Amino acid sequence: MTNPTAFSFADQTIQRLGYGAMRITGEGVWGYPKDRDGALRVLRRAVELGVDFIDTADSYGPYVSEELIAEALHPYGEVKIATKAGLLRTGPNVWIPCGRPDYLRQECEMSLRRLGQESIDLFQLHHVDATVDADEQFGLLRSLLDEGKVKAVGLSNVSVDQIKAAREIVPVSTVQNRYNLTDRASEDVLDYCDAADIGFIPWFPVASGNLARSGGPLDTLAKDRTITVAQLSLAWLLRRSPVMLPIPGTSSVAHLEENLKSADVALDDATFDALNHLQG
Repeated sequence: MTNPTAFSFADQTIQRLGYGAMRITGEGVWGYPKDRDGALRVLRRAVELGVDFIDTADSYGPYVSEELIAEALHPYGEVKIATKAGLLRTGPNVWIPCGRPDYLRQECEMSLRRLGQESIDLFQLHHVDATVDADEQFGLLRSLLDEGKVKAVGLSNVSVDQIKAAREIVPVSTVQNRYNLTDRASEDVLDYCDAADIGFIPWFPVASGNLARSGGPLDTLAKDRTITVAQLSLAWLLRRSPVMLPIPGTSSVAHLEENLKSADVALDDATFDALNHLQG
């Protein structure tokens, strides 16, 4: 993998194309994968290909993704592990916000144990809990940072106003929202992060839906350039902003290798402009 432009946060430097480890769990992001050895191979292959940023969460499994990452990669060397807390799991595809400070602290401590780290490289609030005062949630992140439990703090699924409120209490290194070619609802959040030099981690980074259908505009553009829709989507993200940190996830080594080749795709101005003006 050609080294994309790097991004630095909290004295840590990473490549801008990472790996999202949600899909190495079971169906519904619940339990262990059917092919445990395959999941371990994907993680190890990602690092072999130069990935140095892996994103996970305590809720993936729950706990399964973190356990597999530690089994496959510990000690991590130059690889940075980002995890999250703030969502309870009671079954497949069930996600319940929980931002109580005592719970967030407990999950940080347990992530440290599962990952085998003394300090988490990037600890993200997975979702702001509307039933708990936001300042208490942000304050807990500040405490973890001050105590050295975490090296950097991130937010996920947030608005610009929530980022601003958090930054009054704790330095925010990254923001992780849903964003891709066909879903740009977080455009204002990306623009804010761009201006503030905050890393923007787009979850669900590969375009889907009508625009990405077989024979559709994205498929046509990709085939004209002898690349896949996934590679086109990721290449567009990498060019869209220097703070963009895509983390495409997969449970397949073949798809992993395909995704990472997007770092070698140089979009010409005409293609980039055409993608910018696509309407869903």
